[in-house]
Formats: sequence, C-alpha cells, structure tokens
Amino acid sequence: MQALPEIIYVEPVGGLRLRLRFTDGEEGEVDLSSYLNYGPVFRPLADEVFFRQVTTEGGTISWPNGADIAPERLYEMISQHRIIL
Repeated sequence: MQALPEIIYVEPVGGLRLRLRFTDGEEGEVDLSSYLNYGPVFRPLADEVFFRQVTTEGGTISWPNGADIAPERLYEMISQHRIIL
C-alpha cells in the first residue's frame, strides 16, 4: 500500500487561496472559500489575518483554532485542476 502524500509547504497567495506542495512533488493552488460554509470551525478563515496563520502540521494544513483539512482532499483539488499539455 502506497502512503498518501503529505503537505510539506503552504503559502497564502491572496483571498482564500493557498499554494501547496506535497512530498511527491505535486504542487498547486487551492481556493478554500467554499469551506466557510462547512461549520463554525471554518468561519474564522474569512478573516484574512487569521487565514494567513495557516501552518503545516501532521502532513496537512491547520489553523490556531484547530481547523484542518484532510490532505487527500487538498491533493484531489490540485490534481483535478492540473492541465496536462
């Protein structure tokens, strides 16, 4: 069984977008604006100052209030938007 890639780098890039890099080299941007509707733990992300406090922890991203997102979901979001030439 192959291990799922973990997030090793995160950078806020404006709005509710993050640039992510995974252990397998996959890299891209995700827009997390839809997560504001996923419950009270995600509502503070609407504040840009709070949103920029994102860190990598345990192979994924998280914020000081305990909000986190499964790395496999973020990987899927990036993979779905990759353009293959």
